[in-house]
Amino acid sequence: MSLEADEREKFAALLLRMRAAGLDRHDIASAIEATPRSAFVPAQWHADAWSDRMVPIECGEAIEGIDLQMRVLAALSIEPGQRVLEIGTGSGYTSAVMGRLSGRVLSVDRFKTLVDQARLRHESLGISNVVLRQADGTQGFPADGPFDRIVAWAAYDTLPRGFVDQLSTGGIMVAPIGPGEGVQIMEKMSKLGSRFERVPVAEVRLQPMASGVAAAI
Repeated sequence: MSLEADEREKFAALLLRMRAAGLDRHDIASAIEATPRSAFVPAQWHADAWSDRMVPIECGEAIEGIDLQMRVLAALSIEPGQRVLEIGTGSGYTSAVMGRLSGRVLSVDRFKTLVDQARLRHESLGISNVVLRQADGTQGFPADGPFDRIVAWAAYDTLPRGFVDQLSTGGIMVAPIGPGEGVQIMEKMSKLGSRFERVPVAEVRLQPMASGVAAAI
C-alpha cells in the first residue's frame, strides 16, 4: 500500500523540509511513503497529519510531529535485519515504519487500547515483523534483548544508564532526557563499551516516562 493522492503533496513537502535540514535519507523516505500516515491519525486530525505538530490520539496520548519522527529515525540509523525496541507504541506509526527498515521490532505501551488498535493497523498493512505488547517499558525489556536500536517517546529525568546492557555492541538509543514539565533534549546515545556517547538531536516537550500499565484502558 502507498500514499493516496491527497497525502502525496504533503509527503513531498516533508521531503523538502528534511533535505533542507540535511536529512536526505532514501531508505526512511521509502518506508514513510509505503506507510499511509492518515491510517494512524484520527479522522478529525487528518489535516495536521503531516505537520510538525503533536496530534491527539486515544487514551490522552499524542502522535509526534512527522518532522521529529523523521529526525529520530535518521538518528537511529536502522539497518536491515536489526532488532529494535520501541517504548511507547502510541498509534503504531513509527513501529510500522521501523518494521520496514529493520528485521524485527518489539513495541510496548502501557495502554491496551493503543496496542490493540496499532495491531489492527499493522495487520491491515501486511506488516508482520512488529510485535506489540502491553507492558511497563520504563526499564526497557531485558528479557527480549539485546537490541541493536532502542527508541523511547517519553522523557527520562536523567540519563537511562541501565539501557547500556540491553544494547548490542555499537547499538544506539534515542530518547528525550530532561524534566517532565519543561524542555527536554532528544538525544542519540551510542554504546561505547559500558557507556554512552551522547549527541543532541532536537529540543522537545514530551510527556514524562510513566511506570506501570493502565488498568482500564
